[in-house]
Amino acid sequence: MVPRTMEGYDAECRTQARHMVLDAVQVASIGSCSNQGCGVAVAVAGVTAAASVVVSGTIAVAGNVVYWLEKQGRCER
Repeated sequence: MVPRTMEGYDAECRTQARHMVLDAVQVASIGSCSNQGCGVAVAVAGVTAAASVVVSGTIAVAGNVVYWLEKQGRCER
C-alpha cells in the first residue's frame, strides 16, 4: 500500500481541496521456490504487506488531518 494525494474542487468552499488515499501496488512476486523456501517467502511477504498498510495508513490519516485543517483555514462560506 502506498499513500497518494488526490486533488479536487470543493464547490462549498470554492477552492481546490486535497485528500490522501491508499493505493494497492504489487512490489514483487514469488517466482520459483521449493518447500520451506516458499513458506518463508510467503511469511516475509505477509509481514511486509502488514507493515506497509500500517505505515501507509498512518501517513494517509495524518495527511488528511493536515489537509482538513488547511481547508478550514481557506474556506470562504
